Amino acid sequence: MNIGIIGLGLIGGSLGLDLRSLGADSAENATPEGYRKPGRVLGVSRRQSTCDRAVALGAVDEADADLSLMAQADLIFICTPLSAIAPTVEQLVDHLKPNAILTDVGSVKTPVVRTLSPLWPNFVGGHPMAGTAESGIEAAQFHLFAGRPYVVTPTETTPPAAVREVVAIAESLEAKVYSCPPEAHDRAVAWISHLPVMVSAGLIASVAGETDPEVLDLAHKLASSGFRDTSRVGGGNPELGVMMAKYNREAVVRSLHTYRQTLDEIADAVVREDWGELERYLTDTQKARSQFNL
Repeated sequence: MNIGIIGLGLIGGSLGLDLRSLGADSAENATPEGYRKPGRVLGVSRRQSTCDRAVALGAVDEADADLSLMAQADLIFICTPLSAIAPTVEQLVDHLKPNAILTDVGSVKTPVVRTLSPLWPNFVGGHPMAGTAESGIEAAQFHLFAGRPYVVTPTETTPPAAVREVVAIAESLEAKVYSCPPEAHDRAVAWISHLPVMVSAGLIASVAGETDPEVLDLAHKLASSGFRDTSRVGGGNPELGVMMAKYNREAVVRSLHTYRQTLDEIADAVVREDWGELERYLTDTQKARSQFNL
């Protein structure tokens, strides 16, 4: 099975590295049920220089800036920014094999699935929840998806065979595969992925707004693991943060309003010097955190 990857950044490049390795090295009896080993891995990027670099790094066997290369692919990952997914597929459909399977890696699913399913019946919404603060083909790495959630979001009209192919590929990457409706996905990731980006960005902006240069300089010097961990996602790719909010606006706004109300309650307890209430709150959150798959 030839696999195509459109968008050769961190996610696309990392997919390519693992899939080429699986195609070359894995034994048939060691792969998930229904899994077809990758044959050639083909890549497309807007810049030919990125294509050339992806080949040099071993992320793909062949790459080009022309979508016609995807005519050879049996399953294609759309790894572009959210705003480019639909336009890319609209240009791609004329080049596809009749039974080719399309899937994407976007962090918002409802608008993507609603738009692409009518364009190509063999489309399976997907979201590998893995990444780093880096971007671009140079950031690509082996085993990026191992042990991380990989969500597929089929609908009632999604062909089961296409879903099985995408799930088998995700399992071959050693990801933890979950299936849910697109709407449920978007509400969940608003809480655990999109809200943290906004909160983290707000933290950074608040600290940077300190008006005393001496205090700000000291904060820069003293920042350690606590600030590093809570500020990491807010210091990532700005375009990704904007796309999260734009395409998942309703769920993001809901989560921001709830979070703001929670902060007001904490601030109120501190203003009133109600340390018992604050302790109860922190005890509850300590217990609640253990329920997450961290």
